Amino acid sequence: MDFSSIKNIIFDLGGVIINIDYAKGTDALKAYGKTGADVDFSQKAQSELFDLYERGDISSVEFREGLRAEYYIDATDEQIDEAWNSLLLDIPAERIELLRELGKHYRLYLLSNTNAIHMLAFNKIVEENFGIPSLDSLFDKAYYSHLVRMRKPGGEVFEHILAENGLKREETLFIDDSIQHIEGAQKVGLQTIHLAPPLTINQVLKEALPGHEA
Repeated sequence: MDFSSIKNIIFDLGGVIINIDYAKGTDALKAYGKTGADVDFSQKAQSELFDLYERGDISSVEFREGLRAEYYIDATDEQIDEAWNSLLLDIPAERIELLRELGKHYRLYLLSNTNAIHMLAFNKIVEENFGIPSLDSLFDKAYYSHLVRMRKPGGEVFEHILAENGLKREETLFIDDSIQHIEGAQKVGLQTIHLAPPLTINQVLKEALPGHEA
């Protein structure tokens, strides 16, 4: 990719910066269910309960109660949180270093479909492993779906970031591992990179740093 025209980079979080395993989280929740029903949350689709929580339309208390009601889960709040957070894995150190280097040359933004329980967990991961108080400190601004009340792939969240920061869409690159989010960004005119496994941001952005020779 030609990075000469790129001035801004918007990153997805899960599967791009932090490694995640959807099945690990849903299996952990399912284990508390009385019926053995699969928990409807994946990279491509999810039930309305998860949509509501990621848009900030319901609280963490209501989310836990919704899980108990929808999947007949018998677990404490702490057990539900631990199971739900188990899908969050690690953040490789080279990704943190890459973000620090990119931040010297580009305006960086984070856009994540996430929720209050996960935000506490991934900020704890970066603090414990890298001494960083929160992921926000690595970016010019972070946008979390449950706080801005908008989710990818809807065009309104991309338009919101562009307008709030005065960004030109043709100068802005969006990186995500979910194709539906990439398609949403393309519809509003952003440059995109679909980070399909096993690609990593360190591989696809190595040419974005000055001094790199292809």
